[in-house]
Amino acid sequence: MSEKTENASNPLDTLKWLIAIALLGGLVTANYLYQEVSVLYRALAAVAVVVIAGFIAATTEKGKQFLTFSKESRVEVRKVVWPSRQEATQTTLIVLAATVIVGLLLWGLDGIIVRVVGWVTGIGV
Repeated sequence: MSEKTENASNPLDTLKWLIAIALLGGLVTANYLYQEVSVLYRALAAVAVVVIAGFIAATTEKGKQFLTFSKESRVEVRKVVWPSRQEATQTTLIVLAATVIVGLLLWGLDGIIVRVVGWVTGIGV
């Protein structure tokens, strides 16, 4: 990922973030105040406001960095070699078997410790 050494905040970016946050806050308030309006209309308005706020946020420096990171992440996910169904099944079975074995070992160890503590303290369990 490309890194910039500049860390200066742009006043216009701050204004854009405030507008985006105000839009989202207004959306929450409007959704509360207009409960009598159809849910469909409120949902469509919510989607529209979120998209507008997203576009405004995407024009800021942090928004551009996020979009670049998202694109680079998508490229990296495409490079991943995903396991086949057989490999996934075998790995799942190995994990389940190991879990059962460790569970039985801890159950046995707990039983031994309870008996030892009961013997040392003289309290029968």
